[in-house]
Amino acid sequence: MRSRSYDPDLTPPWKRPATPAPEVAAERDLVVEEVSTGFCGAVIRCEKTAEGPTVTLEDRFGKHRVFPMAPRGFLLEGRVVTLVRPSAAPAGGPRLTASGSLAVPGARARVARAGRIYVEGRHDAELVERVWGDDLRIEGVVVEYLEGVDDLPAIVASFAPGPDARLGVLVDHLVPGSKESRIAAEVTGEHVLVAGHPYIDVWEAVKPSSVGIPAWPAVPRGQDWKTGVCRALGWPENTGAAWQRILGAVHSYRDLQPELLGRVEELIDFVTAPAA
Repeated sequence: MRSRSYDPDLTPPWKRPATPAPEVAAERDLVVEEVSTGFCGAVIRCEKTAEGPTVTLEDRFGKHRVFPMAPRGFLLEGRVVTLVRPSAAPAGGPRLTASGSLAVPGARARVARAGRIYVEGRHDAELVERVWGDDLRIEGVVVEYLEGVDDLPAIVASFAPGPDARLGVLVDHLVPGSKESRIAAEVTGEHVLVAGHPYIDVWEAVKPSSVGIPAWPAVPRGQDWKTGVCRALGWPENTGAAWQRILGAVHSYRDLQPELLGRVEELIDFVTAPAA
């Protein structure tokens, strides 16, 4: 048997003389350890700030920490490295969309289909655009928002869905016994699909770890839910600014809960399916 070879210098790697360390691109999901704190986690994102580039790491408990990308600032498999921002993908190389599907180089937006996807509000529409925008343009699917579901039966009747004009609807808080579930049952048909997630609002469909919070707080009944969330988290009670903070933390499908991912994919498939 061959004995394992060890470095004879027992000084911790980050305390050794500041010789140049290899540069490693901080690609998403790369697992590193920050040398001064010992925080170990996977790379979530890199950002350019006034103080210099930073990297956000997520540990196995979902906790996020932001660190400056300082020279010799991280350990990779026990070796000191300098993290650098990833370079752009080579022109013409394969690229994934934010939804995880393969991008089509040079593709133009398709002429809009007669079919549509409706969502409850502006925040829902902006989140769907953030993650599925590329896919929807290639498929020619337009997303519109309703400002609530109370008027959905009249909207469906006015839309007049058919084999070549299917209608998909994404609904918040679609759970048994809810108002939303009763309305969904009223309008669902051969050419109408209502799908929904269990969350009170689409904010909750963003993973707390991506936003940098431990969990979405419980808000007592009778309070405005979004205002209550801001209050519980110690954020300014400005729901528009809070939403921009949440939306800014969403970079791909990895930042969303599976209960939302599956429903949006289901609606896209329904609306784009060829007529029988």
